[in-house]
Amino acid sequence: MKKGIIMEGGAMRGLFTCGILDVFMEENIGFDGGAGISAGAVFGCNFKSRQIGRPIRYNKKYAGDPRYCSVKNLIKTGDLYAVEFCYHTLPEKLDPFDTEAFEKNPMEFYIGATDVETGEAVFHKCTDGKENDVEWMRASASMPIVSKAVSIDGFTLLDGGIVCPVPFEYMKKIGYDRNVIIMTQPKGYRKKKSKGNKILKLLLKKYPKIAEAMENRYINYNRQMDIIDEMENTGEALVIRPPKSLGIGRTEKNPDELERVYQTGRSEAYKRLDDIKSFLQQS
Repeated sequence: MKKGIIMEGGAMRGLFTCGILDVFMEENIGFDGGAGISAGAVFGCNFKSRQIGRPIRYNKKYAGDPRYCSVKNLIKTGDLYAVEFCYHTLPEKLDPFDTEAFEKNPMEFYIGATDVETGEAVFHKCTDGKENDVEWMRASASMPIVSKAVSIDGFTLLDGGIVCPVPFEYMKKIGYDRNVIIMTQPKGYRKKKSKGNKILKLLLKKYPKIAEAMENRYINYNRQMDIIDEMENTGEALVIRPPKSLGIGRTEKNPDELERVYQTGRSEAYKRLDDIKSFLQQS
């Protein structure tokens, strides 16, 4: 049995995931591999580098910094989250990402993004946590309209959550059959059809496949949620979710709110510790 940890995105809801992952690290709960989408990739990579507390620490310190996320960045560069600050200055200087530990950890780590030409999900296996891997993380978290597409490894990419919000199907495809899935929405949550499809099509006219995927995003998301519910009911997967809506904005800057969501993740992890250990020990 190959044990996997699978992480949904959700921008600052991802700090819920960080709370869970930190408890896993503290309790020495490990996996053969992991896969993350968007915030699930950008925050989840710290599980492989074994850096307890890093995402909540730097988000509380810098989320309110205009160099990190601001409309000014969007107007000036085309990216709401500033590329140079978020993906270079912060992980290389201000709160270093441990690339050596990341590379030495035998756990596999996969990142999903969306190919703007085909409108399909593509995945990348990280190797060393350095420039190429970081660009894939950026691609996975590059939300349409408020981010520029990322060109890397022959692809032009945007947010992985557009077509693959939870990468459990990919992990099953590559042989992971004992999976813990971390969601950032409560049980029963389903997306509704967007009312702004005409505006989306206009704003995304350069990428018609992305516009089409965004229009149908609610259908694909809800399909995945139905499958995950069934996997949970049959014991095929163990799913950890917030007990209720986290009630946090995608670009939340209030350190107290960020801490609240993080602590909610820790609390849910502790509640499920026995279940998690038992599930991972099954053969």
